[in-house]
Amino acid sequence: MGFMEWWDGFWATYNTVIFSIGVNAMLALSIYVTLSCGLLSLANAAFMGIGAYTASLLTMQFEMPFPIALAAGGVLPALVALVIGIPTLRLSGVYLAMATLGFGEVVRVIVLNLDITGGPMGLNGVPPITEWWHIVLILGVTIYALARLRRSKTGRAFEAIKEDEVAARLMGVNVAGYKLLAFVIGAAIAGVAGGLNAHYTFTIGPNNYGFENAVDILTMAVFGGTSNLIGPMIGSTILSLLPEVLRHFKDFRLAINGLILILVVLYLPKGIWDPRRIRAVLGRNAEKKVK
Repeated sequence: MGFMEWWDGFWATYNTVIFSIGVNAMLALSIYVTLSCGLLSLANAAFMGIGAYTASLLTMQFEMPFPIALAAGGVLPALVALVIGIPTLRLSGVYLAMATLGFGEVVRVIVLNLDITGGPMGLNGVPPITEWWHIVLILGVTIYALARLRRSKTGRAFEAIKEDEVAARLMGVNVAGYKLLAFVIGAAIAGVAGGLNAHYTFTIGPNNYGFENAVDILTMAVFGGTSNLIGPMIGSTILSLLPEVLRHFKDFRLAINGLILILVVLYLPKGIWDPRRIRAVLGRNAEKKVK
């Protein structure tokens, strides 16, 4: 068997998994932005749903070009985040998590009861436009933009707010404005990820963007670590591949998945990718070699 034949077979079998790794990386980065500003938001699944439905309706009903549909899929969730963020972001911690979770449920119920969204049945026959290079390109641009943001004045303001909101405010940082900015950026990234996802799964429904998905997105970021951009991508990749790796365990797959998460939370509280811990381990190993 030639390489091309092997590759065709491999791609036909695993292309959905590979696509989902890219989309999940974007979702993990979307919540990384809000977490980097100290916001525990569970609205990203709802923003993903808004983006998915917006992009799908534009390509299905209005035959819009895919780039315009994707752009709209990012802009509309960002506008919604702007509107709901102004009153909601006065809350913090678990109260903000509950409020954003409630928002997600409101979005799900609205989608369930609208005719244009297909109601409980969702939208079927979404055109399979998403190509692998779309995901690679948009993920690359997202990583580059967030890396620049992290090193900018805005990124330093996010870090200051996360460390101590009161101290940041006393230093003249516009806490409310920066929180809202982080919330809007996260919503836009999640919306674009939803648009990409919808155009390779062919069908979307209101239950694809509920409570479980919101928790999954948060888990991917926390699992990998939120101290930098690498952690969320590692976490999303591992948790995307885990169902495939554990496929043979069938009935025990969810239990094993849960056990792995518990072990990480207990023994690696800052996630798998914690640069400080890695440097400390490498330093100890270097000392042992010197001795």
